[in-house]
Amino acid sequence: MGRGRHAGYDGQREMIVARAAALFARGGYPGTSMNQVAEACGLSKATLYHYYRDKYALLVSIAEEHVTRLQGIVAEALADEATPAGQMRMLIRRLVEEYANAQNEHRVLTEDVKFLAAADRERILGKEREVVAAFARVVAALRPDLRDAAMSKPLTMLLFGMVNWMFTWMKPDGPLAYDDLAPVVTDLFLGGLQAVQVPLRTATVD
Repeated sequence: MGRGRHAGYDGQREMIVARAAALFARGGYPGTSMNQVAEACGLSKATLYHYYRDKYALLVSIAEEHVTRLQGIVAEALADEATPAGQMRMLIRRLVEEYANAQNEHRVLTEDVKFLAAADRERILGKEREVVAAFARVVAALRPDLRDAAMSKPLTMLLFGMVNWMFTWMKPDGPLAYDDLAPVVTDLFLGGLQAVQVPLRTATVD
């Protein structure tokens, strides 16, 4: 009988994934070595290889786990909210929350997916497409007239772009938190500028 996983195995593995994602996001997948990952994790290479056989396995894990979490967000929002408007608000709030805590993982998914083998890339991008399609279905439910005009997906991609770009200009220690802006994004997307409500914490962006 093989040895079971020790207590804390999953926590250690999550730490490795998070620190590897930070390295990949900063230096790129090709420019990062397993030596660097081991050092960032405070582990020996032998211990690191106990969790991941090579750098490629880390890349697959980072990208696939991130997009799988996005799938979970979609499933929960659609199950918890009965109306398309409620679903969209929940989807945007949860998307902002996820991206706030997984910017490195998202960068790896978008920039390093090209280094995946064809089968792995297709599987992971297939999951990503399912997430986009789910958002687009909610957009179509909100505006059925847009479905025939093939506008649901373009609007969904504009929404994703709005959320993604938020993390390039927002200051983590600024007067507004991501939680403050999630409803702003929702109001702007659903109702236009006239629908935006000022957050409780008000500030100007430099």
